[in-house]
Amino acid sequence: MEKRKIYITDTILRDAHQSQAATRMKFEEMEPVLPLLDEIGYYSLEAWGGATFDSCLRFLNEDPWDRLRNLKKYLKKTPIQMLLRGQNLLGYRHYADDVVERFVEKSIENGVGVIRVFDALNDPRNLEASMKAIKKYGAGGKCVCEATMSYTTSPVHTTKYFVDLAKQLEDMGADNICIKDMANLLLPFTVYDLVKEIRAELRPETKIHVHTHNTTGTGDMINLMAIQGGADIVDCALSPLGNGTSNPATEPLVATLKGTQYDTGIEIEKLLPIVKHFNGVAERLEKDGFLNPKVRRIDINTLLYQVPGGMMSNLMNQLKQAGKEDKLMECLAEVPEVRKDCGYPPLVTPSSQIVGTQAVWNVLLGKYKTITAQYKDLMLGKYGQVPGEVNADILKQCTANGEQVVTCRPADLISNEMDTLTKTVKEKGFYEKEEDVLSYALFPEVSENFFKWRKAQKLGVDTDMAKNPNKVYPV
Repeated sequence: MEKRKIYITDTILRDAHQSQAATRMKFEEMEPVLPLLDEIGYYSLEAWGGATFDSCLRFLNEDPWDRLRNLKKYLKKTPIQMLLRGQNLLGYRHYADDVVERFVEKSIENGVGVIRVFDALNDPRNLEASMKAIKKYGAGGKCVCEATMSYTTSPVHTTKYFVDLAKQLEDMGADNICIKDMANLLLPFTVYDLVKEIRAELRPETKIHVHTHNTTGTGDMINLMAIQGGADIVDCALSPLGNGTSNPATEPLVATLKGTQYDTGIEIEKLLPIVKHFNGVAERLEKDGFLNPKVRRIDINTLLYQVPGGMMSNLMNQLKQAGKEDKLMECLAEVPEVRKDCGYPPLVTPSSQIVGTQAVWNVLLGKYKTITAQYKDLMLGKYGQVPGEVNADILKQCTANGEQVVTCRPADLISNEMDTLTKTVKEKGFYEKEEDVLSYALFPEVSENFFKWRKAQKLGVDTDMAKNPNKVYPV
């Protein structure tokens, strides 16, 4: 048999602790083993983006840009990979194209070598600006453009839908195509067929990268079948923070492929001291209450209700606050109905929260007696084009006061923002570098609070503020 080396992206520095421990790993807990990680032979190390940016500023009092530069000092051979939410960047709204372009430029300039970019609705228009910027500033091999499809199941999400989308993203300039199974809904034989059909349509040089979790216990089988179907790269997390709601563990896959036609070339012996180190980090996270052992268990509910773990937690919290915890099963039954009404969006941030909240309101107050502002915006196309047809009656309710359906690319309605944002940060006295403006653009209140703490620490203006990095100061 022809040998075909399989590559692994390890998520221990980002998605692993985001999935299991609320993104609370500190840079100082990564630093001792970064030189060892750099020698393993990974395709990439996912270490930035996603929720790390928010968490650094909000909880860890780290400048995320400093973290990126510090990671790059150690990771000289292995590309740093980040997760980017298209026109949403790392925040929770669409940003102007000039902000998107500058954010991508600075990410690459500061050390990112692979950008995995996705859109919650799989609307290619929401990926245009970021993909163009990645190709512009990552030219000459500086940065890989990994365009991503959020995997989900519905009547409209057929194999043909994903094959056509993969080809469209390749035509837009993608170097890699990622199948992002964030809710662990993929099944092993499904991924085999899907990867096989996508591989047949793409250029030979375009890599297929598969990302799944192990929430339902199928993750290892998904990775193995994806590899046999033709995938080039799979995501894994070192075992101290692997499996459960995280990604399948790295070591078992390396051992499984050793000596086969798919050998990764990774030596397990080199992983052992790194695993030992992160076992200590996991113990700290558990001791501090961020890592609940429950997240490591198999939970088949995701496959039964197609509700991701984070969305399930959100539903339960909302019901608890309303004193209606007994309504959980009704809400779970309502979720697919609400999702169908708004055109079958994949259930990933922010659509998962939007659909879940509307389902709760429908159960507690009556069917669409109250429509949330976010659900209305989703129906009106303000987040982008949903994959399926929306319920005409619900849309009529959403346009009752003269609201118009957005048919253009949503970002076309946003004026340039960088000049105004730069002026604001300078007037507030927080400007040290252009990256500060980008931090402020994404999280104004959180970053301003961080800037105040940073200033106090440097100047000794407020010793209380400088000595208490985890205290929240009003802005």
